Amino acid sequence: MQLGTRWTSGEEPPSSVPEALRRGIRAVDETIPADQLGQPRPRWTLTWLEGRPIAELDTGVIVSLNANGEAVARNDPDDGFG
Repeated sequence: MQLGTRWTSGEEPPSSVPEALRRGIRAVDETIPADQLGQPRPRWTLTWLEGRPIAELDTGVIVSLNANGEAVARNDPDDGFG
């Protein structure tokens, strides 16, 4: 069993995040504009499902690895925003 972790968007992900997933997370982070009013950035949550890492942003964006080991970003259909 692997435990998950959390970190703030824009910060370096923990070392337990595989490099391919890091690239996907970085790509999503780059699309988040800086908040001029000083609001906190959303946070990522890393979990493991059947041994595969999944990173979910508080906004409902999910980054996971496909069967080829490439990062894929999608929106959570159950987040209430879509």
